[in-house]
Amino acid sequence: MSLIDCSKVIVKKINDIKGLGVFAKYDINKGDLIERGVVRRIDTDGNKNQYVFTWSDDRTIWAFGSGCSTFYNTSLDSNCKFIRNYDLDTFEIYALK
Repeated sequence: MSLIDCSKVIVKKINDIKGLGVFAKYDINKGDLIERGVVRRIDTDGNKNQYVFTWSDDRTIWAFGSGCSTFYNTSLDSNCKFIRNYDLDTFEIYALK
């Protein structure tokens, strides 16, 4: 089994202002696993880079994700939940709506 699976989604242009976003290839139900992947830890200040994730409880470690992970809606009204496994450097993204 591959550590990376983003086969349920695609990335495409939203518009000229908002840029790129993740879209479902087909209907995804609330609670479904949308994507799983891996991260690579990097030495950077993630507060200055919108394409990396906090990768520690104290928010001092940063990482970038595989697959479509950097293109999901991360607003306060997000439609997905990003589950981090810090020990294995893996993540899972689940549908909230």
